[in-house]
Amino acid sequence: MSITELFPTLRDLPRADKLRVMQFLATELVAQEEPSLQPGATYSLWSPLNSHEAAHKLAQLLESESPV
Repeated sequence: MSITELFPTLRDLPRADKLRVMQFLATELVAQEEPSLQPGATYSLWSPLNSHEAAHKLAQLLESESPV
């Protein structure tokens, strides 16, 4: 079915079905985006937890700010 044949069919759909079509298309577009996250996969994430160097730099920055 071509897109020109699809438009009249979509136009005749009830509002709720049109919203479902929009949701389906949005989900399909997101699924095609790169990079995609896979369910159940493990991803590394940097955290400042136990980063003493970052804490020290932040403290220095806060101390260097002049009071308002």
